[in-house]
Amino acid sequence: MPHPDLHLESALWADDYSMVCGVDEAGRGPLAGPVVAAAVVFPPHIDLKVAGLDGLNDSKKLTSLKRKKLLPIIHDKAICVGVGIVSPRQIDKINIRMASLLAMVMAVDNLTNLPDYVLIDGRDIPDDLTIASRAIIGGDATSSTIAAASVVAKVNRDNIMAELATQFPGYGWERNQGYPTKEHREALLSLGATQYHRYSFAPVKLAMAAGKGDHRDE
Repeated sequence: MPHPDLHLESALWADDYSMVCGVDEAGRGPLAGPVVAAAVVFPPHIDLKVAGLDGLNDSKKLTSLKRKKLLPIIHDKAICVGVGIVSPRQIDKINIRMASLLAMVMAVDNLTNLPDYVLIDGRDIPDDLTIASRAIIGGDATSSTIAAASVVAKVNRDNIMAELATQFPGYGWERNQGYPTKEHREALLSLGATQYHRYSFAPVKLAMAAGKGDHRDE
């Protein structure tokens, strides 16, 4: 399988877009925790191999160790990196699709330098994103800048879930990151929902309806 590269960015750099931003999110599918998006801007014509980033790929195709090794290099070599986080309550309020798009806008807004073009993983461009943009299905496997954003988003979200796992043991969040694994679904039914679960998601609704050990923070 081919790795992502900078052919999209190179074409934009050649058209005088000097601040090309890649955006991706992590955490659409979990039953618990926030959705996290990241935005990354690399210097024009960066040599990824020289920068130590030739191993960049869609974060789902990388091991946890590889992602953690790449993260500080991305921060060091990028012009800027932004992160956006949308809480489970906001996800319940506006739905996961809209929450993911909101997290992407937040990530771009949190960049220290305003990009002039945004490459987005997926099929949707957020309505609130006023910068010239392109949505690319499978973008994290196509664009190295989007792949870098996918790594930043994934590591940040995994770290959040690992911390929450220490506060709410028993769900296996340090292993499943809130995804609906057998372990997590069984724990939901035996322990109930926490304030970090997504109440609008069907398995969480089921656990809440069962009324077993519900310890949400109302």
